Amino acid sequence: MRANLLLVAAVVCTVATTPTTAILAGEWAPITDINAPFIQELGGWAVAEHVKEANDGLKFSKVVSGDQQVVSGMKYRLVIDALSRDGRGTSFKALVYDQEWSKTRRLLSFDPAN
Repeated sequence: MRANLLLVAAVVCTVATTPTTAILAGEWAPITDINAPFIQELGGWAVAEHVKEANDGLKFSKVVSGDQQVVSGMKYRLVIDALSRDGRGTSFKALVYDQEWSKTRRLLSFDPAN
């Protein structure tokens, strides 16, 4: 009985739910609510982390699209609009790893979207 419960727990842990869809571990799926406060905060965090490394003065505008992947935590591929120091808008692709239960968050990449 205990082994069956552990198996069920393992299967449940491999699926993350969003308001309208389930995501299997390892599959990329669109973020259904791109305007969700958590997603927008994650985009702002990604820009801030990039600025710490590049010191280029980018300012976060908004996350405009993205995908998510269940791993040991979540990976997010975000397309972010940001403003340069001279006020020009530019789009970037950010890859972020987030593991809520361990309070781990890493910016894996941040590149121009073009």
